[in-house]
Amino acid sequence: MTMDTKNGDVRAKGRGIGLAAVRGLALALVCLPGAVLCFCLSLVSIALIPIGVGLVTTPYVLAGVRAFANWRRVLAAEWGGVRIPPAYRPLPKGANPWARTFGMLSDPATWRDLRWLPVDMTAGFVTALLPAVLLFYPLEGFAIAAGLWRVFPDGYWYGFVPVTGQASALGAAALGLVLLFAAHFLTPRLLDVHFRLTRAVLGSNQGELAERVRVLTETRRDAVDASAAELRRIERDLHDGAQARLVAVGMDLGTIEALLDKDPDQAKKLIAQARKSSVEALSELRELVRGIHPPVLAERGLGDAVRALALRLPVATEVSVDLPGRAQAPVESAAYFAVSEVLTNAVKHSGADRIWVDLHQADGMLRATVTDNGKGGAVVGAGSGLAGVERRLGTFDGVLAVSSPAGGPTMVTMEIPCA
Repeated sequence: MTMDTKNGDVRAKGRGIGLAAVRGLALALVCLPGAVLCFCLSLVSIALIPIGVGLVTTPYVLAGVRAFANWRRVLAAEWGGVRIPPAYRPLPKGANPWARTFGMLSDPATWRDLRWLPVDMTAGFVTALLPAVLLFYPLEGFAIAAGLWRVFPDGYWYGFVPVTGQASALGAAALGLVLLFAAHFLTPRLLDVHFRLTRAVLGSNQGELAERVRVLTETRRDAVDASAAELRRIERDLHDGAQARLVAVGMDLGTIEALLDKDPDQAKKLIAQARKSSVEALSELRELVRGIHPPVLAERGLGDAVRALALRLPVATEVSVDLPGRAQAPVESAAYFAVSEVLTNAVKHSGADRIWVDLHQADGMLRATVTDNGKGGAVVGAGSGLAGVERRLGTFDGVLAVSSPAGGPTMVTMEIPCA
């Protein structure tokens, strides 16, 4: 191993320790007040249910707790590589406050969140703060040895070392050196302990197989419902569109046959009308086929299909594609229609004048991100197009994440596992 390689490894190790300390400090500063606030609001809101006030406030408070827990799930995955899948039960569409409140309280995942909050504000706070303490506390010992002890004429305690003079100040520096040596080995591991503690309490206590069966049952139901709705749409479009036009063409041809000898001029007019109807019927059939499975998707793949989709939008759209090859046809189809639905929502509701689409594959996941510079405020909820996208992706174990603060921008990220 060369000297440059060794120096590079040392620098990378140092950056990793510093990053772990900074992340731990940020988590400690957030998890304590955040967990205390969520826990207190939850207790007060649930306690007010008997007098009726809690029926209104509890769904919003528990939704905030879930948002806080989901944010910590994201940090655990991104910062610690620890995945904590959410397992919340879906609420009925259009549920009244009573049904929403008791629907959320009957969900075991809600009580896991509430049990996790006290753990997060105590053991979670300590395990998040320790990496920063191990790295930054030694600096105080070095500062004391450098002369800071003179500021405290009555003496000063650094850890368990009483500092009363230069000799004891050097002892404080020695202790700081020991702590810094310990930080070299323990800082990243302590942050990992924090995330694993979060998973131990916040993760589902059901067996993985039982949880998998529940999720598959829900996604299968959604897939069957979506398939039935799609078949009804195709039947309706055929009946009201192409079929009606073809029937009209047949009737026109019958009339033309009767008028061909008696009134050639009128027959010519009907022929032109029949030709126009046949062209319109063919166009509607093409649109219907494109809605079922676009030919460009089958022939040229997801990237070109999304580019073709972007060209038909009334908003300037930039598409970036980094895909090493073709995914499975069902995955490509689900991703295409999910992106199509998100783009349609952006054009209709965001007020944006520019949209960016990014498609790439990493870590066995096909990731599609749609960003617009509109007014924001998009949410995943009952009745929104994004809820349908979430159900479509759920059939393939995919996930949907939405970031849409008021005033924009809106970023919708979709991930689907694929080989």
